[in-house]
Amino acid sequence: MTFLCEKRYLGIRQCFVVERGKDVDPKKLGKILKKFNSTRVLVLGDVILDEYIFGKVNRISPEAPVPVVEEESRSLLPGGAAYVASHISNLGGKAHLVSVIGDDVYGEKVSGELSKKGISSFGLVKDFDRPTILKTRVIAQHQQIVRIDSEKRTHVSNLIAREMLGKVETLMDEVDVVIISDYGKGVVIPSVFKEVIKLAKKKKIKIAVDPKPAYCLLYKGVTVITPNAKEAEGSVHKIIKDEASLYAVGKELLAKIKSDSVLITRGEHGMTLFEKGKKPVTIPTYAREVYDVTGAGDTVIAVLAMALASKASLLDASYLANFAAGVVVGKIGTAPLSMAELKQAINEHKN
Repeated sequence: MTFLCEKRYLGIRQCFVVERGKDVDPKKLGKILKKFNSTRVLVLGDVILDEYIFGKVNRISPEAPVPVVEEESRSLLPGGAAYVASHISNLGGKAHLVSVIGDDVYGEKVSGELSKKGISSFGLVKDFDRPTILKTRVIAQHQQIVRIDSEKRTHVSNLIAREMLGKVETLMDEVDVVIISDYGKGVVIPSVFKEVIKLAKKKKIKIAVDPKPAYCLLYKGVTVITPNAKEAEGSVHKIIKDEASLYAVGKELLAKIKSDSVLITRGEHGMTLFEKGKKPVTIPTYAREVYDVTGAGDTVIAVLAMALASKASLLDASYLANFAAGVVVGKIGTAPLSMAELKQAINEHKN
């Protein structure tokens, strides 16, 4: 364990302890994974369609000092909250996705891709006034050259919000845990997520939230929120410079939202879990190589929620989420995590 000191007002310094994550127990984590195929998860969030254009660069354009990418292949994959749902399905769980798509070809593509994964389109509300969000990434020689976003970020209308809540109410009796995945695109708004939290708490269903700073402090009383370091800083308007300032940010977040826990993801520094009444625990990253961090937060929230639905402790759920994130950052694009990959990562750590 590490002793750190945080400067307090009036010059008083208070020391505290940050535990280091202990060696994981692969057998214990394996038992939790066996329960994943019986988990039922409601995912509320922004659906995105991720387009990847892969190619190679051999020359610079004569029209401007930019590379010319010769396209070799392209793919369309469900992203955002749809990527979270894809993870759950890939790992054996049952995902119920509630979100908004446009009345367009990209919305149809999202529904089609989700259907292939056994995810129903029942919870997808069609909005005729906004397009399906499309993110196009151009990748050459394993490097992202440019990203083009096609979207409308205004809040969904009251009518669309009511339709979404109607879907949530219908599905709530069929789930063990709720995920709220906020990409700041106008779907996850206070009038929606506050009611969803109220419904889930009434039925004693655990709630995991991947927040954006704008609404982070409004997620009162949830089971766990999973901001990255930048999002955590933006939520409490403090900078994380070292572990002492990290502790201050995590402690303040935990106190302000009155949740059971806050899990701050920290990239190459792993993640730190703050639980009510317990010492913070830092879990080191298990990533071998980092090629693309796209979707790492989605992976963390999906695996964390499935583990909580499987009756895992918050710490064990965080270990599993950390292993999962370590796998996906070693891939290019939003390719869903498989159970075999997750088990392999845990076993390799053991060895």
